[in-house]
Amino acid sequence: MTELVPTKDDKFSFGLWTVGWQARDPFGDPTRRELEPAEIVHELAKRGAYGVTFHDNDVFPFGSDDASRAEHIARFRKALDETGLIVPMVTTNLFSHPIFKDGAFTSNDRAVRRFAIRKVIRNLDLAAELGAKTYVFWGGREGSEYDLAKDVRAALDRYREALDTLAQYVKDQGYDIRFAIEPKPNEPRGDILLPTIGHALAFISTLEHQDIVGLNPEVGHEQMAGLNFMHGIAQALWHGKLFHIDLNGQRGIKYDQDLVFGHGDLLNAFALVDLLEFGGPDGGRAYDGPRHFDYKPSRTEDLTGVWESASANMRTYLILKQRAAEFRADPRVQEALATSGVNDLRVPTLAEGETIADLLADRSSFEDLDVDAVSSRGFGFVKLNQLAIEHLTGIAA
Repeated sequence: MTELVPTKDDKFSFGLWTVGWQARDPFGDPTRRELEPAEIVHELAKRGAYGVTFHDNDVFPFGSDDASRAEHIARFRKALDETGLIVPMVTTNLFSHPIFKDGAFTSNDRAVRRFAIRKVIRNLDLAAELGAKTYVFWGGREGSEYDLAKDVRAALDRYREALDTLAQYVKDQGYDIRFAIEPKPNEPRGDILLPTIGHALAFISTLEHQDIVGLNPEVGHEQMAGLNFMHGIAQALWHGKLFHIDLNGQRGIKYDQDLVFGHGDLLNAFALVDLLEFGGPDGGRAYDGPRHFDYKPSRTEDLTGVWESASANMRTYLILKQRAAEFRADPRVQEALATSGVNDLRVPTLAEGETIADLLADRSSFEDLDVDAVSSRGFGFVKLNQLAIEHLTGIAA
């Protein structure tokens, strides 16, 4: 195996809230000290990350006055300048403070909705100053626990109103920023609006400024609903709406685990990396944005373990990328792909220029088709998947 050292070209990024998590959970107090944003920036830079992301209140406390806010931002920017790390994405905390207990953009309280929009606008200005190109919206509190407590249709109207308003603001200001909605089915709310990639895509199609609104899917958020993350990413790419991606690990339908990337469904992670890195039309990258790790270092870890876990995310991604490259280069894999007809799926079912009348006139497509012979075909999917496992485990190398 070649040396697996992260470089800027890998575009690995982390949120301040990931490695900065103090490991407080609903049942236990923090197990680690608080880390300053500048300290996080320096430690990530040492380990080969190229970017760092943040919620507004990761950098400065909620309710900071202008002077205090400016001081916190100045320390953060100084660390960025010293390390060369960039800020590819920014988001707003619309979930921690009690004011958002019934949502932000979709709260039943109009005053909360107006406050949320103003809070985002202020942070959009900061995002533009720092050169961020993507602005993520995770509606963790946009939902309900009780079906009769929320008029969902009205809530979606308010959600759309907020994003249309904010997108118009971005365009009016001339900011080079796109929005990315982050779907999640539940937790912390019992049911969250826009729970999956499919829900979010349908919602985006109703927006006034849908040209600058896409997706930020997260591994665990799809898998905790029992969905296939790689399939979801493929559809987001198909729609041209994969604006950002959150990588982590998840083991089945349960709470959001936020494990290290690959420390969950490893085979699905392998297929995902193969898609992102080698799924483009020319066999190159299908997605050229940040590989963003949105995970939480285990509560059991000390600070040494925190930084080891950050490196583990990047190393696992690079391992899977290398294994996927070897998989694609293996003649046995190419033969298995041909046998399975994977590449044949790219051939249009109707030939170029063929009409419905031509199809109906083609007796070989129906009347004269030897259905029994076609039905007897084996696709060899098990062999193809076994080859993937052998490359993934290093047996085929």
